[in-house]
Amino acid sequence: MPKALKILLILPAGEGVRVTRRNPEVPRRAMLRFSVLPLTVVAALTPPEHEVRIVDENVEALDFDAECDLVGITLMTALAPRAYRIASEFRRRGKLVVGGGYHATLCPEDAAPHFDALVAGDAEGAWPRLLHDAQTGQLQGKYQSDASRQSRAGDPPPGPGPEPAGALLTPVPRRDLLAPNARYYATINAVQAGRGCRHNCRYCSVTAFHGRKYRARPVPEVLAELRALPRDFIFVDDNIIADRAFALELFRGLIPLRKRWVSQSSILIAEDTELLRLAHAAGCRGLFIGVETESAANLAAMNKQFNHQDGCVSQLRRIRRAGIGVIAGMIVGMDDDDPLVFERTLGFLRETHIDALQLNILTPLPGTPLFGDMDRAGRLFDRDWSHYDYRHVVFRPARITPAQLQAGADWVYAQFYRLDRILGRFVRALFTAGWMPALLGLKLGLTYRYDNRREGIVGTNPASPAALPGSERVTAACALRARAGIKAELEA
Repeated sequence: MPKALKILLILPAGEGVRVTRRNPEVPRRAMLRFSVLPLTVVAALTPPEHEVRIVDENVEALDFDAECDLVGITLMTALAPRAYRIASEFRRRGKLVVGGGYHATLCPEDAAPHFDALVAGDAEGAWPRLLHDAQTGQLQGKYQSDASRQSRAGDPPPGPGPEPAGALLTPVPRRDLLAPNARYYATINAVQAGRGCRHNCRYCSVTAFHGRKYRARPVPEVLAELRALPRDFIFVDDNIIADRAFALELFRGLIPLRKRWVSQSSILIAEDTELLRLAHAAGCRGLFIGVETESAANLAAMNKQFNHQDGCVSQLRRIRRAGIGVIAGMIVGMDDDDPLVFERTLGFLRETHIDALQLNILTPLPGTPLFGDMDRAGRLFDRDWSHYDYRHVVFRPARITPAQLQAGADWVYAQFYRLDRILGRFVRALFTAGWMPALLGLKLGLTYRYDNRREGIVGTNPASPAALPGSERVTAACALRARAGIKAELEA
């Protein structure tokens, strides 16, 4: 009988937030951490005879001499270089090392040389087979479940409509493996009711990974899991209302449980009075919504016309008046953006009374149609995957310079998270959305402000008189931020 394996599952962390033996202090950014759901699901898929441990480098130092037989590493694109270094160290020590996650799935030709095997797409159906082969010495190079659809960088976008998909069958995650470090997370109680998204946004790796498929778990199964959890938790679904009938059934089932939760949703929830009312009654107190831009031209270029900008202000206010706070995802650097986009973005955020902001520099992630477009057009100048973190400029924008984009994005972040504005939004939210959304916005605001100050993010408004063409101020501001990774010759 093959011997049981000692398995180490690893979530890599970026250099600025990584916990090491030399730097053991965990950054005070718990509000930006919630569970490690992919790894806790992989742990739950592992047969009980094997021993499993999880190390999240965001909260715990990694020991390369840890006793283990097999190492599993999940990697997003920005963490690929760190994942490769980890893999190299463990392979040098004679361990089997497996890679999985978005980058391993969408860029297998980049990832494969660094691992003994890759899991492409969902772990369900693939991970148990991999473990059996590892035990018997027959490890293959790639494993993929029947439900997964692999996409490669440069592939054409999916067809005109979403593909049909079956039910999502996944185990209850092994949250117990995170319990020793639970204090470093906003919550370790992350739940996934459905997986994937039916929209076709050109920049989105979720679409590339899942192929516009949406799969939902049986509602009774989700409710049974939730009954065993504390009152507060998070749905990590990519779009909690992707299937209206499923969402209505889930929300109705949640009401008697008296839970409180946050999740992600499209802005279309504002157009459905019944869905919005039931979401709040079911305990929803905050939604991350990809607003992206105030430009209709940008939305059309990215296949996100369903975010109708003419009604966006009223839609966002409707959500907040329903007692649900809004964390907005915004993107700067799209082709319709000029030097004034940063002032316009701040004005838009003030007008819509957004509670918290995640501001992203447009990032063409490998495997997305946007990456293929920019690669073919020769607009990518930085192939350092660690810069593909939504906070670095890696391409040539259409109407502004890379330095202006970097400095302007930093300026918006720093301005939005000024202390006086954080406190002002908190007071306003108390009267317009309720105390729970207000408290959520306050905690997120203070966490983002801490991050900005720790990283020295200040920025410069490219549209200010001192930053108009002929001034060196924007370039100088960007030079102070060496992390931007922008080549000097691009500004010549």
